Amino acid sequence: MNQETKQKSVVFALLIATFLTAIEGTIVSTAMPKIVEDLGGSELYTWVISVYLLAIVISTPVFGKLADLFGRKIMFTIGVSIFLAGSMLSGLSQSMEQLVLFRLIQGIGAGALTTLPFTIIGDVFTFEMRAKMQGWMSSVWGIAGIAGPLAGGFIVDTVSWHWIFYMNLPFGIVSLFLLWTSLKENIEKKKRKIDYSGIFTFAVSITAFLYALTLLKEQNHVTGGILTLLIVAAVGISLFLWIESRVEEPMLPLSLFKIRFITISTIAGFLLGFILVAITFYIPLWVQGVTGLNATLSGVTMLPMSITWPLAAVLSGKLMAKTSIGRITVMGISVIAAGCLGLVLFNENTIVPLMMIVTAMIGFGFGLSLTAFTVAVQSSVEWKVRGAAMGTFNLMRNLGQSIGIAVSGLWLSDQLSGHVLEESLHTVFMILVVLALCAIVTAGMLLGEKGGQLSLN
Repeated sequence: MNQETKQKSVVFALLIATFLTAIEGTIVSTAMPKIVEDLGGSELYTWVISVYLLAIVISTPVFGKLADLFGRKIMFTIGVSIFLAGSMLSGLSQSMEQLVLFRLIQGIGAGALTTLPFTIIGDVFTFEMRAKMQGWMSSVWGIAGIAGPLAGGFIVDTVSWHWIFYMNLPFGIVSLFLLWTSLKENIEKKKRKIDYSGIFTFAVSITAFLYALTLLKEQNHVTGGILTLLIVAAVGISLFLWIESRVEEPMLPLSLFKIRFITISTIAGFLLGFILVAITFYIPLWVQGVTGLNATLSGVTMLPMSITWPLAAVLSGKLMAKTSIGRITVMGISVIAAGCLGLVLFNENTIVPLMMIVTAMIGFGFGLSLTAFTVAVQSSVEWKVRGAAMGTFNLMRNLGQSIGIAVSGLWLSDQLSGHVLEESLHTVFMILVVLALCAIVTAGMLLGEKGGQLSLN
């Protein structure tokens, strides 16, 4: 990396881009009732969010690999431009069908904003500084988690829902300008080969798989259509892996999985993604459906998680200079497991302060573990494959969340209140304990691996 890079400006650009991605989910969810009231098409309500997440899952590893081929700056610029175009078009939508299509475009761009900031941090900073930067990035997610619902409600009530999309434009432009003028990279000029066949088979396979999960969540049993989609996904993934093992510049280099840190981090990332999405969805449901409190208090219950996560991320960075990554991740996931065990002990009389203690523990555990895993992936590869490595790690986290919400939904009762709901959520929480224990075992394979072994320029 060229020494002319202005690190502070690069960090500021990445923080802005990360904030746009982080706030998008919560701010749109808050505005959806008003959007449906204006545009109609309530049957497409969930697709406004689902199609955005689908696009992110597909485009994340694609942008990661293309950044290795053509450079971070150009792919970041393309990604942000697509995201802003999708934002503008979403704000101009005159029907729910249009909004779904434009959210797809926005999600494709968001894939770059989801993974490239972490890749660039790996390029610009040394091992010791990468963890500190992850703490800052986590802080942005925490702030967005708090500010998103408040900002969404304020904009919808005082201006118009259109502006939750328009507001992205000035921030995105500032981020682009800062990164373009501050990040210097030397890209070797030679003809690049894009893995079109791999990208196409991956997109078809993942779309079929996630659509099958969406239908499974809605219907709660396997139908002929769902089975067909799962077969298409399985055949497609098999074909994708065959293609990746043979092309010159694979979208997903299978050689990455020969690296111990990456293999273990992606497996653990998948499990933690599953746990995270279940906690995010089902604790508020418990507060409202079992305890019988209002939506505001369900938000208050989740608030400590947004605070302890970034604090633990900063602590994780400091610990990395003193102890092994394996020890930090095992410690963090053990705290998550203890928090999940606390969820199992919830009952209808559990008071909000006790629930807040549990969510604080869970947020702290995620801050410790995911920060360490992210830095491990960043630091275990050289520049030319770092984009693909981070894309793969983020892909597995996203898949864990997508699969988690669908699979855990199979145990959720149709009755969303009372003792029936309480029993079904206890079952889900016990599954989370088991998954956390599996993640501890997985992370334990890194015990003894020193962070210093990963220091790369």
